[in-house]
Amino acid sequence: MAFLFFATALPMKKFLRIPKMLRSLHEVHAHRVRHALHNDPRYADERSLIPFGNKVYSQSDEDGIIAEIFGRIGTTNKVFVEFGIGNGLENNTLALIFQGWSGLWIEGSQKHTRQIRKNLPKTLASGKLKLINDFITRDNIDSLISGAISESVIDLLSVDIDGNDFHVLEAVKCIDPRVLVTEYNAKFAPPIRFCLKYNESHMWTGNDCYGVSLKFLEVELRKKGYSLVACSLTGNNAFFVKEELAADKFLTPFTAENHYEPPRFFLASITAGHRASYETVENIWPNS
Repeated sequence: MAFLFFATALPMKKFLRIPKMLRSLHEVHAHRVRHALHNDPRYADERSLIPFGNKVYSQSDEDGIIAEIFGRIGTTNKVFVEFGIGNGLENNTLALIFQGWSGLWIEGSQKHTRQIRKNLPKTLASGKLKLINDFITRDNIDSLISGAISESVIDLLSVDIDGNDFHVLEAVKCIDPRVLVTEYNAKFAPPIRFCLKYNESHMWTGNDCYGVSLKFLEVELRKKGYSLVACSLTGNNAFFVKEELAADKFLTPFTAENHYEPPRFFLASITAGHRASYETVENIWPNS
């Protein structure tokens, strides 16, 4: 058991170097922790989103939480925008394509965008997915989105760029998302209000110098009309819903103190069936 607790603190790249048998033991431990958390009295209220958390292609339980949010508030055009999507096989919107959604991915890595273009030609050609390769800044993000998305109101915006997240999010004016998913720096628990100073060339190096605290997001996004309704169990992502849609549908109060989840990054080691593949996305049938 000592190994399991040691492994919970390892970055994912180092964790993957651990022998397969030990990784399997670690994943069993992670499943047990998640199961115990889902049954924690803190989440017993029927308005809590935590029990609905589930992984399809997200980093941890974001897919299930997103599905439940829209199960409660409904959808309009099923359009998403996500930036910081990696190689496309682990993010917050890939699972939505299987549910008839369409949208835009923006990724700064040329390597990752080449992978996606090579392996998802039919999906991109169908128009269900648009892809832009660019290094995102607060000066270019609005034009990048407006050049690819014609809708002014969309259902979902997801942000994960490991640094300037809030500054870039604040610069988005061309769309009005009904739901926001954004990364937060879980090291800084409420009531700490922390936001990394804007640096256009910032690159995350694996330390605590990134992003924004949950309390800062709660306060600033409330000014823009959003209510904090949940956080992922891993302490990675926070979920915000337009306040007029949130009403009595989600667990109150909509505060960082109520919804904060500490860093449990080891839970991201939980897999969802066999490894993700581009082939599955390319062969969705019938075409939705």
